[in-house]
Amino acid sequence: MLYALKAYLKKPATIVGVVMLLMFQVIFSIIWMTGYKGINENTTKLSIAIVNEDQGAGAKISEQLASSLPFHMVTGMNLEEAKGSLERREVQMVLQVPADFSQQLQSQGQQAELRYTINESNPMMIKSVMQSVAAQITATVGKQVTIQGTEAVLKQANVPAAQAQGIAQGVVDKVNANMTFTNPVQGMNNQMVPMMMVLASFVGAMIMGMNFQQATDMIGPGISKWSKFGARVVINVSSAIVVSLIGSSLIAGLGGQHAGGFISVWLFQALFLLTFMFFAQMFLIVFGMAGMLFNMTLLSLQLVSSGAMVPRELLSGFYQGLGHYLPATYAVDGLMNLLFGGPSVVSDVLLLVAILAASLFVSLAATGLRKQTQRAVAPIAVPVK
Repeated sequence: MLYALKAYLKKPATIVGVVMLLMFQVIFSIIWMTGYKGINENTTKLSIAIVNEDQGAGAKISEQLASSLPFHMVTGMNLEEAKGSLERREVQMVLQVPADFSQQLQSQGQQAELRYTINESNPMMIKSVMQSVAAQITATVGKQVTIQGTEAVLKQANVPAAQAQGIAQGVVDKVNANMTFTNPVQGMNNQMVPMMMVLASFVGAMIMGMNFQQATDMIGPGISKWSKFGARVVINVSSAIVVSLIGSSLIAGLGGQHAGGFISVWLFQALFLLTFMFFAQMFLIVFGMAGMLFNMTLLSLQLVSSGAMVPRELLSGFYQGLGHYLPATYAVDGLMNLLFGGPSVVSDVLLLVAILAASLFVSLAATGLRKQTQRAVAPIAVPVK
C-alpha cells in the first residue's frame, strides 16, 4: 500500500485532483458568501406598482403607502401599464385600489377590496416576499380605516372619545385582499427547472470541454489545428441539438410546464447549451487545462448572478453588473418565459448569440496564434552497400 501511495503522489494528475478539490471549496465559499451577503436587507430594492382608481379614501391611502412602505414604489401608471411592467419583471407586484373602494368602505356589511397581482414566473422568493407584504398592507390598511370609521360614527353618537377608540379597536376589519397570480407555476419541481437546466448544461459543457481538450492533446500533430477545431465545432453543434432534445423531452415527460411550446423550449435549450459549450471551451483553448479553474469560478458566479435561485434585484451592484456578461442570466430569463409564461425571448436569444459569437471568435484567434506542432518524421533507413 505504501508503494501504491508513493506511486500516486508522484503522478501530476493526483496533485491536480487534490488542488481542484481545494479550489472548489475556496471558489464557492468566497463567491457565495459575498454574493448572498445582505440579501434580506436588499428586499427594499424590490418594486411595487400602486394603481389608484379611487378618488376618495383610496387616493389618500395610496399616497400613504407610497411614502411609508420600505420598497421602491412606482406610481403614475394605469392598470394595463402596471401589468405590462409586471409581465416584464420590472416590478414584482401590482397593488390596485379599485374605483369603488371608498363606496365599499361606507357601505354597511361590505368589505372594501385591495387587489394584488403577482407574477409567479420569477424566482420563488419573489412570490413568498410579495405575499407577505400584501398580507401586511391589507392588515394595516384594514385596521386603519376600520378604527377611523368606527371612531367617527361613535363620536357622532356622543360616545366619549376614549370609549369610542376602545370600541373601534374591536371591530372587524373592513378591508379584504383579492390576490391574483399570473403565469402560475405548478409545484416546486417546476419552479426548480430553470436552475436545474442551467446547472446541468453548464457542468456538462465544462466536463465535455475538459475531455475534448485531453482528446485534442492525445490526437497530437498528426491532424492540423484547423481540422481539429472544425471537428470540435461539428461535434458541439450536433451534441447540443441531440442532448437538448433528450433533456427537453425528459422534462416534458415528467410533467414539466411548456407555456411557450415544446419546440421553443427545445430550440432555446439547444442555443444556450451550445453557448455554454463554446464559452467553457474558450478558456480551455486559451489556457489549456488551467482553463478549468476559470470554468469552476464561472459556474459559481453564474449560479449566484443568473437569478435562478435568488432574484437579481437583491444582489449587490457588482454581481448584478457581472450577470449582464454571463450567458446563464439570459438562459434563466428565457427559460422562465418559455416554461411559465412571460414576454418574448428575442432579446435573450440575441444576447446568447452574441456571447456565443464572441467565444467562437476568441477561440479562433487563440487557435490561429498557436503554433502548429510539427509532425515527427521517422528517419529513413538507407541500406549500406
